[in-house]
Amino acid sequence: MSSPEPDAPPDALTGHPRQAGAPPDAADGSFLDRLSSDLPDLRVLTDPDETEAYRHDETPYLHPGRPLGVCFPTSTGQVQAIVRLAADHRVPLVPRGAGSGLSGGAIAVEGGLTLVMTGMDAILEIDAENLCAVVQPGVINAELGRAAGEHGLFYAPDPASYEWCTIGGNLAENSGGLRCVKYGVTRDAVLGLEVVLADGSVIRTGGKNVKDVLGYDLTHLFVGSEGTLGVITEATLRLLPMPSARLTLLCFFGTVREAGQAVATMTRDGLVPATLELLDAFTIRAVDAALHLGLDADAGAMLMVESDAGGTAAEAELELAARAAGACGATSIVRSADPAEADWLREARRRAHWSLEQAGVARMDDVGVPRRRVPEMLAAIERVAADQGMRIGVFGHAGDGNLHPTYVMDRDDPAAEARIDAARAAIYAAALELGGTVSGEHGTGVAKRGYLEAQRGGDAVRVMRAVKAALDPLGILNPGKVL
Repeated sequence: MSSPEPDAPPDALTGHPRQAGAPPDAADGSFLDRLSSDLPDLRVLTDPDETEAYRHDETPYLHPGRPLGVCFPTSTGQVQAIVRLAADHRVPLVPRGAGSGLSGGAIAVEGGLTLVMTGMDAILEIDAENLCAVVQPGVINAELGRAAGEHGLFYAPDPASYEWCTIGGNLAENSGGLRCVKYGVTRDAVLGLEVVLADGSVIRTGGKNVKDVLGYDLTHLFVGSEGTLGVITEATLRLLPMPSARLTLLCFFGTVREAGQAVATMTRDGLVPATLELLDAFTIRAVDAALHLGLDADAGAMLMVESDAGGTAAEAELELAARAAGACGATSIVRSADPAEADWLREARRRAHWSLEQAGVARMDDVGVPRRRVPEMLAAIERVAADQGMRIGVFGHAGDGNLHPTYVMDRDDPAAEARIDAARAAIYAAALELGGTVSGEHGTGVAKRGYLEAQRGGDAVRVMRAVKAALDPLGILNPGKVL
């Protein structure tokens, strides 16, 4: 595999980064003046002390640019006006949600304007008859879930950061979550979008129809495009009837590879639980130290299996999971005592990354392989950790083959970034060799773009570039990301 590109993106319009901290030139000043005069109600930050918080996402060791400014649109009309002005002045635009991303998709671009979409946070409609919701991009994922629940409905995508990540960010990255194994990723819940294009025009794709196949599928072109093709200002999302309360099973193993084999066995047996999550020994100990749950600190791995099938069907599903775990060497199998305990255990899984951060600087990665190859991928990660002499915690959505190797580095290690890059290259090579992907749910951003051609091939990337050029001929939309 060829060496990856550096994480820091060049300026898309010149091909070279502007000098860090350089003052705005005359064109920049003209742009800001026009922005202020044309949109007097738009909140705009230009002081570097104020814009600093919007330069980064949640990915350590990236190198964002210094933005010209940060603005907070509150309507589609404002977004249109901003995009048109940016096109006139050739100013790069970076759409941003809550900044919870893990691939650098929303980090600032040198001399660009960051559009923070969190002010467009209205749930416009919960349409119970058509099983859908219409929302703005700044809506928090968990808030949509709670609003749907008031109607006896359920929004399935649930990233671990669901209490603070936004729907717009989820759409931009095509985010996953704990329930992907049964319900799919964000793309699978999207019926239609409203998008502001690079020339300021607005299009609507899809809608509330269950079946609609007229023309190209533009809806799913924009999902996962990370703001490089347009700015999403509204989404129509699929809701489902509320499932039964989940039953939870914990299975502990002596080694992570035995847990991986149990996942492959459950898949072969036709098990499709609501949740099938894995934690390795390092992560188990970190979670237990941080949250004091009384987990088996001597275990080599843990699987959390949940069923929302309800009643005897749920009992039968967990019994099948328990038999598969036992056949693969599980050392202990326990069930949650009640729904409250199940909720707490689920929250513990969601906080796995946070728990590892208590041990150092933790950079979470994201790879996926066909489910039967999970044991091989886990073995490869173990080898890389040993070869590199690094602490790599592993957790993730094992039920769909999506793992999160997380590099935990000493806070004062000057070589941390270089060591992580070497480990990433080895882990990505292993994932691709196993027929997998270097990004299961975290997007491409700047962190993964150097591996795009290695996975997709040159012709596929050529087509992507053609799409980008057709929709954003000036290259102002989130430049340096994905491609």
